[in-house]
Amino acid sequence: MIKGLWWKITTCLLLLYAVIGGFLIDVPESIIGETMRNLFFHVGMWFGMLAMLVTGFIYSLRYLRNFDEKKDVVAVEAVNVGLLFGFLGVITGMTWANFTWGAPWVKDPKLNGAAVGLFIYLAYMILRGSIPDIHKRAKVGAVYNIFAFVLWVVFVMILPRLSGESIHPGRDNSPVLPMQLDPSMRIVFYPAMAGWILLGFWIMEIRVRMRKLRMHLEDDAPIKEKT
Repeated sequence: MIKGLWWKITTCLLLLYAVIGGFLIDVPESIIGETMRNLFFHVGMWFGMLAMLVTGFIYSLRYLRNFDEKKDVVAVEAVNVGLLFGFLGVITGMTWANFTWGAPWVKDPKLNGAAVGLFIYLAYMILRGSIPDIHKRAKVGAVYNIFAFVLWVVFVMILPRLSGESIHPGRDNSPVLPMQLDPSMRIVFYPAMAGWILLGFWIMEIRVRMRKLRMHLEDDAPIKEKT
């Protein structure tokens, strides 16, 4: 994980810049109008989620190499934070959709794929909670997490593109694609994405420390009872 205070200060500055710039800059005229400002927040949530899910996937692989419990802790907390960003992304997306399409949810392969992807990871958390043995839980959870990430990629990134029927922005010449963004928006968009991703790692680091502390206290509990 990232060490030092510099990146936390950078995170705060990037997000502060994203919020202020996101509300104050002039956005180009388009069919989605002023709602385009949600790009700095909704898309940022999904970037943060993707970063966390990738981290969880990598640490699950690393756990299976030598069964280091610390790697499993990072993996599960990365998924926890990823789910948080995922649900925030859904909420901001539903708000955006309500203004753009007149309904918070429509029949769309990208939206349905995102919902399925979140349910796959919710099942991961339920699975872990149903296994009392800590070592078995870590092993089964790591294997499931690896397959969950592959399925998430399929449902969220591959199948919607193959369907070719999505009305979700982000295809062809959509004005919200990074390469199609107006230069005035790019100067806010990229720092915002970096800020949300760093925030995800910050929250994950806090949760990892809290989980390790709880595990340490649980290990010491029998000793205290005996004394």
